[in-house]
Amino acid sequence: MNKDEKKALVNFLAIYIVSTILLLGVILYIYYKNETKMLEESCSMQLHSTSMQIKNDIINKYMKNQKFNPAKLEDINMKYALFDKNKKVIFSYLDEKFTIDFSKSSYENEFYNYFITTLNEDNIPIKYIVLETCQEVQSKNKLQIFILVILFLSAIFIGFIGYLLSKILLKPVRQRIESMDKFIKDSAHELNTPISVLMTSVSMLKNGKNPQKMMKYILSSSKQISQIYNDIHFSAFNELNEDVFEKFNLKDLISESVEFFNDISITKNIVINSELEDCFIKMDRTKTQKIVNNLLSNAIKYSKKDSIIEVVLKENILKVTDFGIGISIDEQKEIFKRYKRGNNIEGGFGIGLDIVKRVCNEYNLDLTLKSQIDKGTTFCINFSTILNKDFIC
Repeated sequence: MNKDEKKALVNFLAIYIVSTILLLGVILYIYYKNETKMLEESCSMQLHSTSMQIKNDIINKYMKNQKFNPAKLEDINMKYALFDKNKKVIFSYLDEKFTIDFSKSSYENEFYNYFITTLNEDNIPIKYIVLETCQEVQSKNKLQIFILVILFLSAIFIGFIGYLLSKILLKPVRQRIESMDKFIKDSAHELNTPISVLMTSVSMLKNGKNPQKMMKYILSSSKQISQIYNDIHFSAFNELNEDVFEKFNLKDLISESVEFFNDISITKNIVINSELEDCFIKMDRTKTQKIVNNLLSNAIKYSKKDSIIEVVLKENILKVTDFGIGISIDEQKEIFKRYKRGNNIEGGFGIGLDIVKRVCNEYNLDLTLKSQIDKGTTFCINFSTILNKDFIC
């Protein structure tokens, strides 16, 4: 990954992880508050119940003129102490390092919860029953540890998922960037050849060297540049244009294209032979032109020097055959994808056949390909599905 991609990845992960953990933190905080409230209520009820039990035991003993003998409570987390009206200890199981705050009926400190019950009996020396428990504090501590562990593990999981998602999301973007980088380089390379020929031809024409031949090269280079521009423009902006359906003879359109590309094929001394029958169709003329032009351009590009190209329109089927380098079986599966080139040595930037495939799919035209390595390639398009019946009758 380059610097910008790493920065984008870090920013995405930071926003995703922080926002997700923040949301999770809010949920856990609400959960913690609810749980602590329930713990407080449960502990308060338990303390109140225990204090009332001790209070009743004390009153019962004194009513029967019996001595009250303090015993340990069944709950090991709960202890108590008895105080007189002067707040002096009569009996205590409590942790003596903490001073009791008799001004409150219940409170808590760092380690314990306290609950204080008052006896208003004149004949009983016991005035205060103080209960001490660490159960709520321990439960809160365990709950805090549990939430921190959940938050930590969730952060790791969220970070992993975020990284995985970012890689998945960035993969097509990365592939697109690589394709665009490759497209820009190939475009520059593709334009370089006709521009170089054009400049050389103009220079030689100024010097008066073989003006007729130089004019042919200038015309050929100009048409190549025009064809490249038209392909790029169509590929980039075609989605913005609406189809304009026309009734026309496909034979005339192909003848125009063959005449146009005869001036381009001159640089490789390639002859384009055509055998055309009338075929009246109704579709967007510009897109039809793109199909024919790109098939011819592709045939010229991958044909050998001093060879021929055959263009046949018969029984509503267009066949464009070259006798060039051919396309392997593996390449045939990928050749119609955008920016896919059959052979890097031959130039091009892989949008011509993509345009052909897109237009054929749009109009449900049957597109087939037959090819053999070092023998040549034939592209066939069946226009039967869009014949204009009005012309044929």
